[in-house]
Amino acid sequence: MLGTGLGGYVDGLDVVATIPYADIEGWPESTAPEHAGNLVLAEYRGHRLAVMQGRLHYYEGYSMEEVVLPIRVLRMLGADAAVLTNATGSLNPDFKVGEFVCVEDQISSFIPSPLIGGNIGELGERFVGMEGAFDEEMRSAALKAGEENGIPVHSGVYLQVTGPQYETPAEIRMYRSLGADTIAMSMADEVLAARHMGMRVCAINCVSNMAAGMEDGGFTEESIEESMGGAAQDLKVLVDALLDTL
Repeated sequence: MLGTGLGGYVDGLDVVATIPYADIEGWPESTAPEHAGNLVLAEYRGHRLAVMQGRLHYYEGYSMEEVVLPIRVLRMLGADAAVLTNATGSLNPDFKVGEFVCVEDQISSFIPSPLIGGNIGELGERFVGMEGAFDEEMRSAALKAGEENGIPVHSGVYLQVTGPQYETPAEIRMYRSLGADTIAMSMADEVLAARHMGMRVCAINCVSNMAAGMEDGGFTEESIEESMGGAAQDLKVLVDALLDTL
């Protein structure tokens, strides 16, 4: 799953087919900036991949069930591991713009759960344990790849909010007090759906900005997109290491 500014990862793959979301019956279209909205079927060293160039967000007006529909479809097609990426704000003064954070835990209490409603028994059990939600082998591989290639990769706790408004400085202070290191408007819901289906999960944040009140000058949508420009190549190194581990 390729987040804002990270869609170029597919350029280094052996692409078999590129299918616009609009051409897939029943598949919601991505309206977020910098999200191409393509399902790319590809191979990496002989292994089959399904790559989403852009995701769906709750703030786009979709239900949580619609937001996680793609990852559910890919699981039913045979995917057993999910590598999720996104652009994120840093709440931790030690995490700088352009660096990566491999998620060790998450806070999803500020969004509706995609598991609300009747349980889909063929996907998973009604009540899902979230302890150990992030695969330790995959996370260790990303951290090791960063160390070996001189790419700053931290471990941290991720928090998702609904958006689309950015957070206030007061909200950021609250989230920091809860133990969050990074924050954005996506991904935690996908983690919940993936764990419901028993998938292995690794989530990588790319720090696109310091959160509100963390530095002078603030940030804009344009500055976030600009800061993501140099991250794609480093992300490829990390994700390739994960695929090699799998």
